[in-house]
Amino acid sequence: MSLRISRVLIAALFCACAASGAIAAGKTTKSKAPAKSAASTAPALIWRGDYATARGVVDDVAKAWEKSGKGRIDMQPFNTASGLDAVSRGLADVAGSARGSAGGSESDLVFTPVAFDALVMITHPSNTVPNLTAKQLHDIYFGKITNWRDVGGKDAPINLYAVASPGDGVEYSLRRLIFGRGNQPVAAPRLYVNTAKLEEAVTLDPNALGVTTLSGVATNSKVRMVSVEGVHPSLATISDGSYPLYTPLYLVTNRNSPKAAQIEAFMEFLHTDQVKALARQHQLVPYTDAPQLADNDQARRAKLLAANNIPMPAEDPAPAPTPVSAPGATYAAGAAMAPTSEHTQEAKQAMEARNTAAADANKTYTVTKGDTLSTIAQKYSVTVAQLKSWNHLSNDTLKLDQVLQVSGN
Repeated sequence: MSLRISRVLIAALFCACAASGAIAAGKTTKSKAPAKSAASTAPALIWRGDYATARGVVDDVAKAWEKSGKGRIDMQPFNTASGLDAVSRGLADVAGSARGSAGGSESDLVFTPVAFDALVMITHPSNTVPNLTAKQLHDIYFGKITNWRDVGGKDAPINLYAVASPGDGVEYSLRRLIFGRGNQPVAAPRLYVNTAKLEEAVTLDPNALGVTTLSGVATNSKVRMVSVEGVHPSLATISDGSYPLYTPLYLVTNRNSPKAAQIEAFMEFLHTDQVKALARQHQLVPYTDAPQLADNDQARRAKLLAANNIPMPAEDPAPAPTPVSAPGATYAAGAAMAPTSEHTQEAKQAMEARNTAAADANKTYTVTKGDTLSTIAQKYSVTVAQLKSWNHLSNDTLKLDQVLQVSGN
Protein backbone atom coordinates (compact mmCIF):
# COMPACT_ATOMS: atom_id res chain seq x y z
CA MET A 1 0.00 0.00 0.00
CA SER A 2 2.81 2.02 0.44
CA LEU A 3 1.97 2.94 -3.05
CA ARG A 4 5.36 2.16 -3.27
CA ILE A 5 4.67 5.66 -4.21
CA SER A 6 8.02 6.98 -4.15
CA ARG A 7 9.51 3.90 -3.07
CA VAL A 8 7.07 2.59 -5.41
CA LEU A 9 7.87 5.55 -7.27
CA ILE A 10 10.54 8.05 -7.16
CA ALA A 11 7.71 10.35 -6.71
CA ALA A 12 6.81 9.06 -3.39
CA LEU A 13 10.30 8.89 -2.42
CA PHE A 14 10.76 12.44 -3.44
CA CYS A 15 7.54 13.46 -1.98
CA ALA A 16 8.33 11.56 1.11
CA CYS A 17 11.60 13.26 1.22
CA ALA A 18 9.89 16.51 0.96
CA ALA A 19 7.89 15.62 3.96
CA SER A 20 11.01 14.99 5.87
CA GLY A 21 12.23 18.31 4.72
CA ALA A 22 9.26 19.86 6.44
CA ILE A 23 10.38 18.22 9.67
CA ALA A 24 13.91 19.37 9.13
CA ALA A 25 12.61 22.89 8.63
CA GLY A 26 11.16 22.90 12.10
CA LYS A 27 14.63 22.29 13.50
CA THR A 28 16.26 25.20 11.67
CA THR A 29 17.44 27.95 14.01
CA LYS A 30 16.35 31.53 13.52
CA SER A 31 19.88 32.72 12.82
CA LYS A 32 20.23 30.29 9.93
CA ALA A 33 16.79 30.87 8.41
CA PRO A 34 17.01 32.44 4.94
CA ALA A 35 15.08 35.54 4.06
CA LYS A 36 11.48 34.83 3.18
CA SER A 37 10.72 34.48 -0.52
CA ALA A 38 7.60 33.96 -2.56
CA ALA A 39 8.33 30.24 -2.54
CA SER A 40 8.72 30.02 1.25
CA THR A 41 5.41 31.79 1.85
CA ALA A 42 3.49 29.64 -0.61
CA PRO A 43 1.16 27.01 0.85
CA ALA A 44 2.74 23.60 1.36
CA LEU A 45 2.12 20.84 -1.12
CA ILE A 46 0.19 17.97 0.45
CA TRP A 47 1.37 14.48 -0.40
CA ARG A 48 -0.70 11.43 0.37
CA GLY A 49 -0.21 7.82 -0.68
CA ASP A 50 1.36 4.51 0.07
CA TYR A 51 2.98 4.40 3.50
CA ALA A 52 5.81 2.17 2.46
CA THR A 53 6.69 4.46 -0.41
CA ALA A 54 6.88 7.41 1.89
CA ARG A 55 9.49 5.89 4.18
CA GLY A 56 12.92 5.19 2.72
CA VAL A 57 14.16 8.52 1.39
CA VAL A 58 11.99 10.96 3.29
CA ASP A 59 14.83 12.66 5.14
CA ASP A 60 17.22 12.96 2.21
CA VAL A 61 14.83 14.27 -0.42
CA ALA A 62 12.77 16.41 1.94
CA LYS A 63 15.84 18.20 3.20
CA ALA A 64 17.08 18.74 -0.34
CA TRP A 65 13.72 20.16 -1.46
CA GLU A 66 13.42 22.55 1.49
CA LYS A 67 17.05 23.58 1.23
CA SER A 68 16.40 24.58 -2.37
CA GLY A 69 14.07 27.29 -1.02
CA LYS A 70 11.08 26.18 -3.05
CA GLY A 71 8.84 25.37 -0.09
CA ARG A 72 7.81 22.26 1.82
CA ILE A 73 5.60 19.20 1.53
CA ASP A 74 3.23 17.94 4.20
CA MET A 75 3.28 14.13 4.24
CA GLN A 76 0.12 12.11 4.90
CA PRO A 77 1.20 8.50 4.25
CA PHE A 78 -1.40 5.73 4.34
CA ASN A 79 -2.01 3.76 1.13
CA THR A 80 -2.33 4.08 -2.64
CA ALA A 81 -6.10 4.25 -2.83
CA SER A 82 -6.30 7.01 -0.23
CA GLY A 83 -3.71 9.06 -2.10
CA LEU A 84 -5.41 8.80 -5.49
CA ASP A 85 -8.78 9.60 -3.96
CA ALA A 86 -7.44 12.64 -2.13
CA VAL A 87 -5.76 14.07 -5.24
CA SER A 88 -8.90 13.44 -7.28
CA ARG A 89 -11.03 15.32 -4.75
CA GLY A 90 -8.57 18.17 -4.28
CA LEU A 91 -7.69 17.18 -0.71
CA ALA A 92 -4.04 16.50 -1.63
CA ASP A 93 -1.74 17.82 -4.34
CA VAL A 94 0.43 14.82 -5.17
CA ALA A 95 0.28 11.08 -4.60
CA GLY A 96 2.64 8.19 -5.18
CA SER A 97 1.54 5.06 -7.00
CA ALA A 98 3.16 1.79 -8.03
CA ARG A 99 0.69 1.40 -10.89
CA GLY A 100 -0.69 3.48 -13.74
CA SER A 101 -4.23 4.72 -14.12
CA ALA A 102 -7.03 2.16 -13.87
CA GLY A 103 -9.41 4.47 -15.73
CA GLY A 104 -12.82 5.45 -14.44
CA SER A 105 -12.60 8.17 -11.81
CA GLU A 106 -8.81 8.21 -12.27
CA SER A 107 -9.10 9.48 -15.85
CA ASP A 108 -8.77 13.10 -14.66
CA LEU A 109 -5.51 12.37 -12.90
CA VAL A 110 -2.07 12.69 -14.48
CA PHE A 111 0.21 9.69 -13.86
CA THR A 112 3.84 10.67 -14.51
CA PRO A 113 6.42 7.84 -14.31
CA VAL A 114 9.44 8.96 -12.31
CA ALA A 115 11.33 5.80 -11.34
CA PHE A 116 11.48 2.02 -11.49
CA ASP A 117 11.29 -0.08 -8.32
CA ALA A 118 11.20 -3.85 -7.81
CA LEU A 119 8.23 -5.80 -6.54
CA VAL A 120 9.82 -8.17 -4.05
CA MET A 121 8.50 -11.27 -2.36
CA ILE A 122 9.40 -11.25 1.32
CA THR A 123 9.32 -13.91 3.99
CA HIS A 124 10.70 -14.45 7.48
CA PRO A 125 14.53 -14.63 7.75
CA SER A 126 14.25 -18.22 9.04
CA ASN A 127 12.52 -19.38 5.86
CA THR A 128 15.04 -21.19 3.65
CA VAL A 129 13.22 -21.15 0.28
CA PRO A 130 15.71 -19.25 -1.94
CA ASN A 131 13.70 -18.78 -5.11
CA LEU A 132 10.22 -18.81 -6.61
CA THR A 133 9.31 -19.05 -10.28
CA ALA A 134 6.60 -17.06 -12.02
CA LYS A 135 4.58 -20.28 -12.25
CA GLN A 136 4.93 -20.95 -8.53
CA LEU A 137 3.90 -17.38 -7.68
CA HIS A 138 0.84 -17.73 -9.88
CA ASP A 139 -0.17 -20.99 -8.21
CA ILE A 140 0.46 -19.66 -4.70
CA TYR A 141 -1.67 -16.58 -5.26
CA PHE A 142 -4.34 -18.63 -7.01
CA GLY A 143 -4.49 -21.07 -4.08
CA LYS A 144 -3.11 -24.12 -5.91
CA ILE A 145 0.10 -24.25 -3.88
CA THR A 146 -0.47 -23.84 -0.14
CA ASN A 147 2.54 -25.57 1.46
CA TRP A 148 6.18 -24.46 1.53
CA ARG A 149 7.17 -28.09 0.94
CA ASP A 150 5.84 -27.82 -2.62
CA VAL A 151 8.36 -25.07 -3.45
CA GLY A 152 11.39 -26.64 -1.79
CA GLY A 153 10.81 -25.59 1.81
CA LYS A 154 9.67 -27.19 5.02
CA ASP A 155 6.32 -28.92 5.54
CA ALA A 156 4.34 -25.88 6.68
CA PRO A 157 1.44 -23.83 5.31
CA ILE A 158 2.19 -20.78 3.19
CA ASN A 159 0.60 -17.87 5.03
CA LEU A 160 -0.02 -15.50 2.14
CA TYR A 161 -0.34 -11.83 3.12
CA ALA A 162 -1.84 -9.03 1.00
CA VAL A 163 -2.94 -5.42 1.24
CA ALA A 164 -6.69 -5.04 1.65
CA SER A 165 -7.08 -1.71 -0.13
CA PRO A 166 -8.80 -1.96 -3.53
CA GLY A 167 -6.40 -0.95 -6.28
CA ASP A 168 -3.27 -0.96 -4.12
CA GLY A 169 -0.38 -0.21 -6.46
CA VAL A 170 1.99 -2.94 -5.34
CA GLU A 171 -0.63 -5.68 -5.26
CA TYR A 172 -2.24 -4.51 -8.51
CA SER A 173 1.08 -4.43 -10.38
CA LEU A 174 2.09 -7.92 -9.24
CA ARG A 175 -1.22 -9.41 -10.37
CA ARG A 176 -0.92 -7.66 -13.72
CA LEU A 177 2.44 -9.34 -14.25
CA ILE A 178 1.50 -12.89 -13.23
CA PHE A 179 -2.21 -13.00 -14.14
CA GLY A 180 -2.44 -10.49 -16.98
CA ARG A 181 -4.83 -8.22 -15.09
CA GLY A 182 -4.33 -6.23 -11.93
CA ASN A 183 -7.81 -6.87 -10.53
CA GLN A 184 -7.37 -10.65 -10.35
CA PRO A 185 -8.77 -12.01 -7.04
CA VAL A 186 -6.28 -14.14 -5.13
CA ALA A 187 -6.29 -16.55 -2.20
CA ALA A 188 -4.76 -14.25 0.41
CA PRO A 189 -6.92 -14.14 3.55
CA ARG A 190 -4.40 -12.22 5.67
CA LEU A 191 -5.05 -8.57 4.84
CA TYR A 192 -3.31 -5.37 5.95
CA VAL A 193 -3.99 -1.67 5.43
CA ASN A 194 -0.67 -1.05 3.68
CA THR A 195 2.67 -2.68 2.88
CA ALA A 196 4.28 -1.23 6.01
CA LYS A 197 1.88 -3.19 8.21
CA LEU A 198 2.28 -6.24 5.99
CA GLU A 199 6.05 -6.12 6.43
CA GLU A 200 5.67 -5.90 10.21
CA ALA A 201 3.48 -9.00 10.20
CA VAL A 202 5.97 -10.95 8.07
CA THR A 203 8.71 -10.34 10.64
CA LEU A 204 6.64 -12.31 13.17
CA ASP A 205 5.59 -15.29 11.04
CA PRO A 206 8.11 -17.93 9.84
CA ASN A 207 5.55 -19.16 7.28
CA ALA A 208 4.60 -15.76 5.84
CA LEU A 209 4.86 -14.60 2.24
CA GLY A 210 3.89 -11.22 0.84
CA VAL A 211 4.85 -8.61 -1.73
CA THR A 212 6.31 -5.16 -1.13
CA THR A 213 8.95 -3.02 -2.80
CA LEU A 214 12.74 -3.13 -2.82
CA SER A 215 13.04 0.53 -1.81
CA GLY A 216 10.99 -0.23 1.29
CA VAL A 217 12.88 -3.28 2.60
CA ALA A 218 16.36 -3.17 1.05
CA THR A 219 17.87 -2.43 4.47
CA ASN A 220 15.36 -4.34 6.59
CA SER A 221 17.16 -7.32 8.12
CA LYS A 222 13.95 -8.54 9.77
CA VAL A 223 12.61 -9.86 6.46
CA ARG A 224 14.24 -11.85 3.68
CA MET A 225 13.78 -11.18 -0.02
CA VAL A 226 13.14 -14.24 -2.19
CA SER A 227 14.68 -14.40 -5.66
CA VAL A 228 12.32 -14.71 -8.63
CA GLU A 229 13.25 -16.82 -11.66
CA GLY A 230 16.71 -17.21 -10.12
CA VAL A 231 17.42 -13.46 -9.94
CA HIS A 232 17.77 -11.54 -6.67
CA PRO A 233 16.19 -8.06 -6.60
CA SER A 234 18.72 -5.23 -6.48
CA LEU A 235 19.44 -1.87 -8.08
CA ALA A 236 21.71 -3.62 -10.58
CA THR A 237 19.20 -6.31 -11.58
CA ILE A 238 16.43 -3.73 -11.98
CA SER A 239 18.69 -1.53 -14.10
CA ASP A 240 19.65 -4.31 -16.51
CA GLY A 241 16.13 -5.78 -16.61
CA SER A 242 17.20 -9.22 -15.43
CA TYR A 243 14.93 -9.10 -12.37
CA PRO A 244 11.50 -9.70 -13.94
CA LEU A 245 9.22 -8.02 -11.39
CA TYR A 246 10.13 -4.37 -11.82
CA THR A 247 7.46 -1.70 -12.01
CA PRO A 248 7.25 2.03 -12.75
CA LEU A 249 6.54 4.40 -9.88
CA TYR A 250 4.27 7.30 -10.67
CA LEU A 251 3.80 10.77 -9.31
CA VAL A 252 0.08 11.48 -9.57
CA THR A 253 -1.40 14.97 -9.82
CA ASN A 254 -4.69 16.61 -10.72
CA ARG A 255 -4.66 18.51 -14.00
CA ASN A 256 -7.05 21.06 -12.44
CA SER A 257 -4.94 21.75 -9.33
CA PRO A 258 -4.67 25.42 -8.30
CA LYS A 259 -1.07 24.68 -7.28
CA ALA A 260 0.01 23.70 -10.80
CA ALA A 261 3.07 25.98 -10.76
CA GLN A 262 4.37 24.54 -7.47
CA ILE A 263 3.74 21.00 -8.65
CA GLU A 264 5.60 21.65 -11.90
CA ALA A 265 8.56 23.01 -9.95
CA PHE A 266 8.61 19.90 -7.79
CA MET A 267 8.47 17.66 -10.87
CA GLU A 268 11.45 19.48 -12.35
CA PHE A 269 13.33 19.06 -9.07
CA LEU A 270 12.85 15.30 -9.26
CA HIS A 271 14.83 15.21 -12.50
CA THR A 272 17.91 16.94 -11.09
CA ASP A 273 21.15 14.99 -10.73
CA GLN A 274 20.98 15.53 -6.97
CA VAL A 275 17.64 13.79 -6.63
CA LYS A 276 18.55 11.03 -9.08
CA ALA A 277 21.57 10.22 -6.93
CA LEU A 278 19.37 10.08 -3.84
CA ALA A 279 16.98 7.77 -5.67
CA ARG A 280 19.73 5.30 -6.50
CA GLN A 281 20.81 5.29 -2.86
CA HIS A 282 17.36 3.94 -2.08
CA GLN A 283 17.44 1.28 -4.83
CA LEU A 284 15.30 3.25 -7.30
CA VAL A 285 16.21 3.65 -10.97
CA PRO A 286 15.35 7.11 -12.35
CA TYR A 287 12.78 6.60 -15.11
CA THR A 288 14.49 8.86 -17.65
CA ASP A 289 17.78 7.01 -17.14
CA ALA A 290 16.37 3.60 -18.08
CA PRO A 291 14.41 3.83 -21.37
CA GLN A 292 15.32 0.21 -22.09
CA LEU A 293 13.10 -0.97 -19.24
CA ALA A 294 10.05 0.73 -20.73
CA ASP A 295 10.96 -0.52 -24.21
CA ASN A 296 11.23 -4.11 -22.92
CA ASP A 297 7.98 -4.03 -20.93
CA GLN A 298 5.82 -5.87 -23.49
CA ALA A 299 8.33 -8.67 -24.04
CA ARG A 300 8.95 -9.01 -20.31
CA ARG A 301 5.24 -9.27 -19.54
CA ALA A 302 4.64 -11.73 -22.36
CA LYS A 303 7.36 -14.02 -21.01
CA LEU A 304 5.95 -13.96 -17.48
CA LEU A 305 2.43 -14.70 -18.68
CA ALA A 306 3.62 -17.47 -21.01
CA ALA A 307 5.06 -19.27 -17.98
CA ASN A 308 1.45 -19.62 -16.80
CA ASN A 309 -0.05 -20.31 -20.24
CA ILE A 310 -1.78 -16.94 -20.23
CA PRO A 311 -1.94 -15.11 -23.57
CA MET A 312 -0.64 -11.57 -23.67
CA PRO A 313 -3.67 -9.25 -23.79
CA ALA A 314 -3.86 -7.01 -26.85
CA GLU A 315 -4.25 -4.17 -24.38
CA ASP A 316 -4.75 -3.95 -20.66
CA PRO A 317 -8.23 -5.25 -19.85
CA ALA A 318 -10.74 -2.82 -18.43
CA PRO A 319 -10.51 -2.95 -14.65
CA ALA A 320 -13.39 -4.12 -12.54
CA PRO A 321 -15.38 -1.27 -10.94
CA THR A 322 -13.83 -2.14 -7.57
CA PRO A 323 -10.64 -4.18 -7.98
CA VAL A 324 -9.68 -6.05 -4.83
CA SER A 325 -6.49 -7.66 -3.62
CA ALA A 326 -8.19 -10.92 -2.62
CA PRO A 327 -11.64 -12.53 -2.57
CA GLY A 328 -13.59 -10.80 0.16
CA ALA A 329 -10.85 -8.22 0.77
CA THR A 330 -13.17 -5.24 0.42
CA TYR A 331 -15.72 -6.85 2.73
CA ALA A 332 -13.04 -7.88 5.25
CA ALA A 333 -11.65 -4.35 5.41
CA GLY A 334 -15.10 -2.82 5.70
CA ALA A 335 -16.26 -5.29 8.33
CA ALA A 336 -13.28 -4.39 10.47
CA MET A 337 -13.88 -0.64 10.29
CA ALA A 338 -17.62 -0.15 9.60
CA PRO A 339 -19.50 -3.48 9.71
CA THR A 340 -22.97 -1.94 9.37
CA SER A 341 -22.24 0.56 6.61
CA GLU A 342 -24.01 0.37 3.27
CA HIS A 343 -20.66 0.01 1.48
CA THR A 344 -19.69 -2.96 3.65
CA GLN A 345 -23.01 -4.69 3.02
CA GLU A 346 -22.66 -4.12 -0.73
CA ALA A 347 -19.18 -5.63 -0.56
CA LYS A 348 -20.56 -8.63 1.31
CA GLN A 349 -23.24 -9.16 -1.33
CA ALA A 350 -20.63 -8.89 -4.08
CA MET A 351 -18.45 -11.49 -2.35
CA GLU A 352 -21.41 -13.88 -1.95
CA ALA A 353 -22.42 -13.32 -5.57
CA ARG A 354 -18.89 -14.18 -6.66
CA ASN A 355 -19.00 -17.42 -4.68
CA THR A 356 -22.40 -18.28 -6.15
CA ALA A 357 -21.18 -17.62 -9.67
CA ALA A 358 -18.19 -19.86 -9.08
CA ALA A 359 -20.44 -22.61 -7.80
CA ASP A 360 -22.80 -22.31 -10.76
CA ALA A 361 -19.89 -22.56 -13.16
CA ASN A 362 -18.80 -25.72 -11.31
CA LYS A 363 -15.18 -24.73 -11.74
CA THR A 364 -13.97 -22.97 -8.61
CA TYR A 365 -15.17 -22.36 -5.08
CA THR A 366 -13.98 -19.79 -2.55
CA VAL A 367 -13.63 -21.20 0.95
CA THR A 368 -15.83 -19.58 3.60
CA LYS A 369 -15.93 -19.94 7.37
CA GLY A 370 -16.81 -23.48 8.48
CA ASP A 371 -15.95 -25.18 5.18
CA THR A 372 -14.10 -28.50 5.12
CA LEU A 373 -12.92 -30.59 2.21
CA SER A 374 -15.63 -33.11 3.01
CA THR A 375 -18.48 -30.58 2.90
CA ILE A 376 -17.18 -29.03 -0.31
CA ALA A 377 -16.71 -32.45 -1.92
CA GLN A 378 -20.27 -33.40 -0.98
CA LYS A 379 -21.62 -30.13 -2.39
CA TYR A 380 -20.05 -30.75 -5.78
CA SER A 381 -20.49 -34.54 -5.85
CA VAL A 382 -16.77 -35.20 -5.98
CA THR A 383 -14.36 -36.97 -3.64
CA VAL A 384 -11.93 -35.45 -1.16
CA ALA A 385 -9.12 -37.18 -3.03
CA GLN A 386 -10.15 -35.44 -6.24
CA LEU A 387 -10.19 -32.05 -4.54
CA LYS A 388 -6.71 -32.67 -3.16
CA SER A 389 -5.43 -33.74 -6.56
CA TRP A 390 -6.95 -30.82 -8.48
CA ASN A 391 -5.65 -28.29 -5.95
CA HIS A 392 -2.28 -29.88 -5.10
CA LEU A 393 -3.23 -30.17 -1.44
CA SER A 394 -1.02 -32.24 0.85
CA ASN A 395 -3.46 -32.23 3.78
CA ASP A 396 -7.02 -31.32 4.71
CA THR A 397 -6.20 -27.80 5.91
CA LEU A 398 -8.14 -24.98 4.22
CA LYS A 399 -7.75 -21.21 4.40
CA LEU A 400 -10.52 -18.66 4.45
CA ASP A 401 -10.98 -17.19 0.92
CA GLN A 402 -8.83 -19.95 -0.61
CA VAL A 403 -9.92 -20.63 -4.20
CA LEU A 404 -10.41 -24.33 -4.98
CA GLN A 405 -10.83 -26.09 -8.27
CA VAL A 406 -13.99 -28.19 -7.89
CA SER A 407 -13.94 -29.98 -11.22
CA GLY A 408 -11.33 -31.71 -13.31
CA ASN A 409 -11.94 -29.48 -16.33
